Amino acid sequence: MDLRVLRYFLTVAKEQSFTKAAEQLHITQPTLSRQLAALEEELETPLFKRGGHHITLTDEGILLKRRALEIIDLEERLIDEFKGNKELIEGTITIGCGEFAAVETLAKICKQFRQKYPMIQIALHTATADIVSEMMNKGLVDIGMFLEPVDTEGFDYVRIKSSDHWVVGMCPDDPLAEKEYITKEDLLEKPLILPERVNIQSELANWFGKDFKKLNIAFTSNLGTNAGVMAMYGLGYPVSIEGAPKYWREDLLVQRKLSPEIKTSTVIAWRRHIPHSRAVNKFIDEVNAFEA
Repeated sequence: MDLRVLRYFLTVAKEQSFTKAAEQLHITQPTLSRQLAALEEELETPLFKRGGHHITLTDEGILLKRRALEIIDLEERLIDEFKGNKELIEGTITIGCGEFAAVETLAKICKQFRQKYPMIQIALHTATADIVSEMMNKGLVDIGMFLEPVDTEGFDYVRIKSSDHWVVGMCPDDPLAEKEYITKEDLLEKPLILPERVNIQSELANWFGKDFKKLNIAFTSNLGTNAGVMAMYGLGYPVSIEGAPKYWREDLLVQRKLSPEIKTSTVIAWRRHIPHSRAVNKFIDEVNAFEA
């Protein structure tokens, strides 16, 4: 399969038109149509639904689009990793992480690293731990930042010393906002917004004990920002680590720590026993040498 044809396919998928895609690619429309017809023949499946003024993808086309984006991304990363010379380190490092307070530590590491290697670009990808782990296994993410508990099999990692606290979010005029700490009794009758990850929910199950089954779980959310929006509209109380809502305006959302307190540590990890680019190896060295 020719990477050039995959780029043609992605352009048509983006423009939803063979005519517009051909103009953007600077080739004739018949040439483009022949190339993609040959691709469909090679894969033995139709990739486009042709009709009307716009072209849409079949289910198989959607799958190919997803895989083609991954392939093109890997090609670009491979080129980046071999660019430059031994005196000047260039390239891109992709870091996947969730919305943790410990991202502040990551920022400190990145600041030191960028001062040493200003030609290296850092791409941040915000996602859940499961997605970050999957992307690391596919080679699409170099460094992962995970909230524990997390399966670190196949990874080397450094545990960050500082911990994320578990909190409850609410509107500033909510009666619970007057309290310094929130107990489980405060939450038993409230609509709650819990993290989507099952093993993270297990941490809360231990905290609530036998009362966990009595909870009114109105929402689950994979990341904290949207949960904070739901809370801002009075739809529930997000119970999670501090995360991104920590930086919200306090006239929109406030957070109160749980009591008894729950703390969770964070790890920065990378795949074990695989070759990394020089840029990634330098970043791993920075992580290992960092002192919070």
